[in-house]
Amino acid sequence: MKNISYLLIFVFLISCTSNTILEKPKDLIPKDTMRLLIQEMMIASSAKYVKNKNMETKIEYMALVYDEFKIDSTRFQTSNLYYMSKIDDYQEIFEDAKADLEKQKKVYDDIIAIKDSLRKDSINKLKKVKKRVAIGDSLDINKKELNFKKNR
Repeated sequence: MKNISYLLIFVFLISCTSNTILEKPKDLIPKDTMRLLIQEMMIASSAKYVKNKNMETKIEYMALVYDEFKIDSTRFQTSNLYYMSKIDDYQEIFEDAKADLEKQKKVYDDIIAIKDSLRKDSINKLKKVKKRVAIGDSLDINKKELNFKKNR
């Protein structure tokens, strides 16, 4: 009886493991394109609840991503299922997409930091000019310079 129960447990454990690797589809999306596609899909899904320049939210951008890559949702589904069955490839695709997004975020953060520092510098310069005019500094302040800075 013990041997039969051990045998049944062993058979059950072996049957539970899934080594299913799907057959490669004919219209498989290449890895590099899949990485870019997933990257764009992450951006599109994140942008769904952010207001666009027309102040609209809850816009579905996935159709635009499919159009950009000239694929349809069924082709993506079959390719996605195939790569999911090969978990190492799938994980590599997602890690590369995430790394690229982090690089893009760093670039945009740097641009924002530069713009903010330029804005602060121009505000500080304008305050200094106004201060000199207000206290009647003996320095010769060119009126054109003052008007130019006010119009900025």
